[in-house]
Order: sequence, then structure tokens, then C-alpha cells
Amino acid sequence: MKVAKLYKFNDIRIEEISIPQIGKRDALVKVKVCGICSGDVMPWYIEKKAPLVLGHEISGEIIKIGDEVKEEINLKEGDRVSVHHHAPCMECFYCQRGDHVQCETWRHSKIFPGGIAEYILLPEVILKNDTLKLPDNVSFEEGAMVEPVACVVKSLKRANIKKGDTILIIGLGVMGQIHVMLAKEFGAGKVIGADMVDFRLKKALEAGADFVVDVSKENILEKFKEYTKGVMANSVIVGPGDVKVIKDSLNLVSKGGTLLIFTPTPPDQILSLSVNDIYFNDITITTSYSCGPDDTKKALEFISNGKINFNILITHRFKIEETAKAYDITAKAQNSIKCIINF
Repeated sequence: MKVAKLYKFNDIRIEEISIPQIGKRDALVKVKVCGICSGDVMPWYIEKKAPLVLGHEISGEIIKIGDEVKEEINLKEGDRVSVHHHAPCMECFYCQRGDHVQCETWRHSKIFPGGIAEYILLPEVILKNDTLKLPDNVSFEEGAMVEPVACVVKSLKRANIKKGDTILIIGLGVMGQIHVMLAKEFGAGKVIGADMVDFRLKKALEAGADFVVDVSKENILEKFKEYTKGVMANSVIVGPGDVKVIKDSLNLVSKGGTLLIFTPTPPDQILSLSVNDIYFNDITITTSYSCGPDDTKKALEFISNGKINFNILITHRFKIEETAKAYDITAKAQNSIKCIINF
């Protein structure tokens, strides 16, 4: 079978390897669609894992289920599914608290060999704990978006949104657009987007933003003070993984508000801030890393109920042989939102 393997940031090769041989408690899935994740185009993050088969936003069809696990799951061969690349044990201290991404099983579980492959092996824990059957009204392309939508679901749950709040979303790539689409489902009253790419700003307005700021032309602090009459944003969700952007974004948070860091920064970047200002303004700083089974279920519900506009999100479609091109377009972050690989 064919796979797309990354050796360095600009070195992606299409190779042939054997179709995985599953064990008695595994499953084999024929991949139908895999998305290119914005996290996969952060050089510092992806190159430390190289060489690797790219991709983890997956939908496909179950081809084979191991004999020993068939009777223990609500899935069968031939089912159309969305697959999460990690799954928790559902039993440990962290799982009992709902902190699934801190579960050691979650962190060490994985699909094999990676999502941009014609077939993948699902180990038992992923098959049982975070593989979802797609409803008839959800396409394979939509099913491949369950994981990124779930990451946004978790983010919006952690953003401390109260009914009627003003929300600012900085960075309007695919994850920013999904935040725009779902923020009002979590109680937001006004949703504002900020970016420096005109294409993405226009898409955000189509996605439901009430107002957008072009940070390449406008002073976001002045513009936001004017728009909110000095109150600022109750929740600020920062997409770019850069400490300068994160620090500057603190000035946009209202008193009693929340700053949510959605993307990691390179390990050598250090955030410095005035604890005095944070303390007396009662500002919460929080993070949102990946997602768990409760988030993927809610994401699939939003998708099935038509809350996500895929005509806005999916801008480019490629075959596996064109993975390097899809990767390059995603990395440039210009006139694109989501690139996907169709099999």
C-alpha cells in the first residue's frame, strides 16, 4: 500500500509498505479521507517525530475486525467510521476526571502506520474507546473532520464562556473558523475574528463572525477598544503558537475574562507577564490540548446536525501522490483553510 512519509519539513515521499497485519484484538481500516493538520506544519513540532507517516484526521471503512474483539464492540466490518489517533483507558485517575489527554494510555496509543496511508491498523483501545460510526448523513470528508472539530469543542468548553459574552478568536485558519462556527453554541453573544490574511477574514464573516480585524492594517487593541467600548473580550482564544502573540493578547482580555492558549509554542519560548495585572484584573489563563472521547462524540453530533459549514472549511482536495503539495499549501497559510487527502 502507499503511504506519505515525512523525513524533514520539506521532504515528503510517497512510499510503498506492506498492509498491516492485524492481531486478534485489532481492526483494519481502509482510509477514505485524511486531513492535513495545522499542527503538522510546525517544523519544530513535526521534525522531532520524523521519519513518520503523516496524518491523523481520519475517516474510513472497517475492513476486518479481529476475532477476539468482535463481540465486545458496537462496530462491524463494513461500517463507515471516524478514527481518533489516540484513545484513553477510561479507567485511570485522569480518565475518571475527564482529563483524557493526560492518560498514559492515551499518550502512548496510536494508529499504525499513520493517517495518510491506504490502510491503517487500529489497536484495541482506539477501536473500543474512540472510533465512531458515522451517521448516514455524514460523508467521509465530514467524518475526517471529527477530530479537529472535537479539539475546538474542548477549547470552547474550557474558555469559560457565559451567555452573551464577547469572544475574540485570533488566527482564522481551519481551527479558528471552527471556533467561529461553534462559539455561539457555547453561549457567545458576539464573535470577533482577527487575522492578517484577507481570504481568511472574509471566510470568517461567512462562517458567522460578527466583526473581523485585519491585523496587517489595523491596530487590534485600538479597534477592539472601540468595538467593545473599552470592555474588551470576555474570552480570547489565541491560535498562533507564539509567545509574543499570546502576551499581546492579554491586553485584549476583559476584567474577569479568560485567555485560552490553543496551540503550543516552541519549548525555548518563555512567556513573561505581570502577575500583579493578572491578579487584580482576575484574568484566567488556560490551555486546551487535543481532545477526548466526550469531545469527539459532541463534535460528531454538531457535524451531523449541520452546525459546521464544510463548504467554507474544505478548500483543497488532493490524492495521496500530491501530499507534499497539500502540505506546502497548508504551511503557507494563505488562500486556503483545509487541505484533505482523498483515497
